[in-house]
Amino acid sequence: MEHKVEVDFNGRTISITTGKMAKQASGSVTVQCGDTIVLVTAVAAKNIREGQDFFPLTVNYQEKSYAGGKIPGGFFKREGRPSENETLTCRLIDRPLRPLFPENFLNETQIMATVVSADRDNDPGILSIIGASAALEVSDIPFLGPIAGVKVGRVDGRYICNPTAEQLEISDIDIVVAGSRDAVLMVEGSAAIVSEEDMLNAVFFAHEAMQPILAAQEELRLKAGVPTREVTAPQIDSDLQAKVRELSYAKIKDAVRIKSKIERHGSLDAIKGEVLASLLPEYEGREKEIAESIGNLEYELVREHIARDGVRIDGRDTTTIRTITSEVGLLPRAHGSALFTRGETQALVAATLGTSIDEQRIDSLFGESKKRFLLHYNFPPFSVGETSMRLAPGRREIGHGMLAERALERVIPAFDDFPYTIRIVSDILESNGSSSMASVCGGTLSLMDAGVPIKAPVAGIAMGLIKEDDKVVILSDILGDEDHLGDMDFKVAGTAEGVTALQMDIKITGVTREIMKKALEQAREGRLHILGRMAEAMSSPRTELSPYAPRITTIYVKTDKIRDVIGSGGKNVRGITEATGVTIDIEDSGKINIASHDMAACEKAIKMIRDLTAEAEEGKLYMGTVKKVMDFGAFVEIFPGTDGLVHISELDTERVKNVSDVLKEGDKVLVKCIGIDKQGKIKLSRKEALGSTLPE
Repeated sequence: MEHKVEVDFNGRTISITTGKMAKQASGSVTVQCGDTIVLVTAVAAKNIREGQDFFPLTVNYQEKSYAGGKIPGGFFKREGRPSENETLTCRLIDRPLRPLFPENFLNETQIMATVVSADRDNDPGILSIIGASAALEVSDIPFLGPIAGVKVGRVDGRYICNPTAEQLEISDIDIVVAGSRDAVLMVEGSAAIVSEEDMLNAVFFAHEAMQPILAAQEELRLKAGVPTREVTAPQIDSDLQAKVRELSYAKIKDAVRIKSKIERHGSLDAIKGEVLASLLPEYEGREKEIAESIGNLEYELVREHIARDGVRIDGRDTTTIRTITSEVGLLPRAHGSALFTRGETQALVAATLGTSIDEQRIDSLFGESKKRFLLHYNFPPFSVGETSMRLAPGRREIGHGMLAERALERVIPAFDDFPYTIRIVSDILESNGSSSMASVCGGTLSLMDAGVPIKAPVAGIAMGLIKEDDKVVILSDILGDEDHLGDMDFKVAGTAEGVTALQMDIKITGVTREIMKKALEQAREGRLHILGRMAEAMSSPRTELSPYAPRITTIYVKTDKIRDVIGSGGKNVRGITEATGVTIDIEDSGKINIASHDMAACEKAIKMIRDLTAEAEEGKLYMGTVKKVMDFGAFVEIFPGTDGLVHISELDTERVKNVSDVLKEGDKVLVKCIGIDKQGKIKLSRKEALGSTLPE
């Protein structure tokens, strides 16, 4: 049976409908706002695969080209691999949902969000977060929801819920917030160097705004009336757990205090091997159960040590930042480079400057666009001492790269001030905690090393959370194990003045305003410390570009002269590039960027453009070429494609009987402009130029 709920959301109506489409899925809804419609389905397997000991959740988000009235580009004319935006939206849907499934629910579950209609004002990604929660709510899948997602912008100091594309262009905040009735579950986005207090207000403005959507989902669940399947708790062998504890507790307690990641993991592996060797003769075939008990002890001891004693795995207190070293200019041929090391996390980051030809062209539902700042993040398996198949970048690499890109994008100079395409590549060489934030720090240093006049240096820090009963401990600069065993991963990037990017993921049921406020303030203190250490390597951008970077010179011509530069079928501009080897970018405004590694080539190209667009000035001397001789005078070209008439009476101080007695085609002749009529015809005189010379 079809059921529908509607809610007024910031002056727009969001409707959620179930029972109309995809009825064989465990749960299915369509979510509509304006002309944007997403179909979201949730399906969970009826049974758990034999031997499975984890929760296999997959989330897919896809934009159908027909949703925007388009036919896909390319040879095959059908949707192919996910775009970067689709991948990032998958992550936005997945991250707030994942911690809200019961711990013992291990049935394979798949959520699919499909954009079937799209306008320009309503974000299908936000509707997909809502739809994923609603699809689970109307299904029999056990889910501790509902949740909702909201995008927040701020224009002229006013927070806006789900802003339009036009509003986002002038907004100083652009974040997505997902939450439940009582708490915030996820934050992702960027800001134009705003204060921590403003970011906090934006997050909880979103949390308040999403409450009607949560109520609508609860109403829809009651209308659908689908009972939730039961989750059977696994039987616990208390005798086995007691034996594991007896054999390993003291050893694990010592092992989790080893500072070196490799040594610590090696010690834990050795303990695991000893316990298995001791217990398997009695508990044959129960390796996974024994290993899980050992893992639970590690979880318990690490958290207990932090919560009770305030001492972390590597011996730090809760606010101390690991040792930081930075080096710049270590790659001779890169335009800018940096090696940033924080503890056991290390990023090699390189910046490359290019021209407008290097801009990324993006084909989306709403047409084509260009992107001039790119940050690509790579996480090779050797960075954690592992091996794996290296194919295309995964969702994690794309997500981490985009977070670092957002963190730096707000300090990149405007194109008019620095007309370069900029690409940063961060290769993670070692990883033990927040390699994405190391990419932000290394990215800042590489930009400054490349001579990019950024507005201010940016640093990033990852914060953690341990919550045991009423005890809450916030950790600065978390290790990988603290991320794995903790309750929150909260990344904050920004300048000394404010925040530029934010990402938060929660493994518990959410965080309160008080916890988030404390985390932001502690992150600010840590960020300032990191910025200070970075400044020891480089505190401001170089004043000169790398000798291997292209030089871009900007000139301006009148808009009606653009056609003269381009020429028929691009003949003129093609001739300039072939003659000089430069790259030329012409804008409709008459702005022309000329790029080359050779300044002499740039100057030659500029002269050729100036010649093509030059205009005669009355009273000025020109060295011209005779193009045509007539009975009444000669036509002399003073610029390429521009000529004027030297009347027979203006050829000499003496009377001239035949023009050919004085000038022949191809002759070089010094002439003076003596007038330009209303039709733009140029009058030249050889007579008035006699005895004159061109100025140097």
